[in-house]
Amino acid sequence: MMCGGKEMKRLLGFGCILLVLGFACVARGGQTEDVEALVEQGLAMFKEKGRKLTLEAINDKKGPFIKGDLYVFAFSLNNELLAQPYDFSIRRINLNNFKDASGFAVFKRFKEVVENQGSGWVEYSWVKPGSDKPSRKKSFVKRVPEQDLYIGAGYYLE
Repeated sequence: MMCGGKEMKRLLGFGCILLVLGFACVARGGQTEDVEALVEQGLAMFKEKGRKLTLEAINDKKGPFIKGDLYVFAFSLNNELLAQPYDFSIRRINLNNFKDASGFAVFKRFKEVVENQGSGWVEYSWVKPGSDKPSRKKSFVKRVPEQDLYIGAGYYLE
């Protein structure tokens, strides 16, 4: 079957769209793996170096728990923010009743996930560092064994 000029352009355009979508899926897949790897690194540090040093490392803007837009955060099981490298004004605040821009109780869901499943993914809205508008974000949270806290990291979907 031979394609005329118009049909060929359509096929090429469709092929380009599929290619872009394929790259986007691969990139998201890589981010998913990077997020889970950062969380696992945090868990390993808790086990190896303890709570105090790990929380200090998570709070460090130049520390080991930041990779591009990705960063680790830590919460107590009552949803008090213990560590994250960007907004120190909300540290030590209980965020249990906080809701994102769409009214979703983000931290209550984090807690449910870690208490019922041990770990899992949650999608919500959050403001990117350096921005003032909420963006869709997907985070992986996991309970720290033998501690009353959980850690997580996420990536922006937009």
